[in-house]
Amino acid sequence: MNKQHRIVIAGCGGMSNVWIQELLKRDDAVIVGLVDVYLSQAEKIRDAYGLDSGVYTRLEQAIADTNADLVIDVTIPDSHFEISTTAMKYGCHVFGEKPMAATMEQAREIIATADATGRTVSVMQNRRYDANIRALRELISSGTIGRTGMINADFFLGPHFGGFRDVMDSPLILDMAIHTFDQARFIIGADPVSVYCHEFNPPGSWYKGNASAVCIYEMSDGSVFCYRGSWCAEGSPTSWEADWRIIGEKGTAIWDGVHAPYAEVVSAGESAEPKFMRDTVRVEAPMRWNGRPGHAGGVDEMFLALKEGRPAETDSRDNIHSMAMVLGAIESAKSGQKVMLG
Repeated sequence: MNKQHRIVIAGCGGMSNVWIQELLKRDDAVIVGLVDVYLSQAEKIRDAYGLDSGVYTRLEQAIADTNADLVIDVTIPDSHFEISTTAMKYGCHVFGEKPMAATMEQAREIIATADATGRTVSVMQNRRYDANIRALRELISSGTIGRTGMINADFFLGPHFGGFRDVMDSPLILDMAIHTFDQARFIIGADPVSVYCHEFNPPGSWYKGNASAVCIYEMSDGSVFCYRGSWCAEGSPTSWEADWRIIGEKGTAIWDGVHAPYAEVVSAGESAEPKFMRDTVRVEAPMRWNGRPGHAGGVDEMFLALKEGRPAETDSRDNIHSMAMVLGAIESAKSGQKVMLG
């Protein structure tokens, strides 16, 4: 029988609903506490779901009263550092929303606290949990296109959110691009080395801050990842998963973010003296992954990691590299210089 984790949820805003709905489906989880700076908000969530759990304004008290061993952090990004480090110091593992922290210094301190306490912080990167991206990753790792040289991701959408995103300084990079950056790392199995970013706000934008960007990353495997994106691009949208073209020494892999990926590689029958344009053959990606998609898949992986006593796929020690891509891009855009990422 699975161990039943005693869970405190920190932050009773919109994302708490997503987590609660998943947790209530599991036999290895029981929600024992809800924490929010506004007690009435915690009470509202408790009553909406008919939970038999305490409500608190302080995380420390919630953990102590409930003997919790796991905290779900769905607070605002500026609170992630305090929630994560407090939870670990009080004996809890942490599952949380991205970003793992507001600064690289905080992210490093979270990892140091995890090392010191023997606890873990796992970050939700739900766009990894998709049968198509898993197939694309296998297509690359199997050597189908040979050694990867260039990874291109285009992300062009025009969502009219309203609210806080409209007044952010860097709405695209800070709020959305971490998904695509994390996907790039996941697909090719490499980490960022440096970044040059040009961020801007084009004509017609309804955002106060820069809603468009071009980023060039040097990666640890020697490849180059190029990101082109805009959140104020009306018409001909890409998918939310971006539009990918990955070029290797033997061919190119394509994924539009919606349909199954594929590759076109140089035909095995090509002679040593190739033609001006070499013949290629299409290779379909292997569709083997049968996990649950999106947020549900991320939750499944986090719980499985605890059960197996290993770091989750999106453990903080891994996720800090995706966070570095975001903060490095912002730093580069402000300085106009290439930024080294370490």
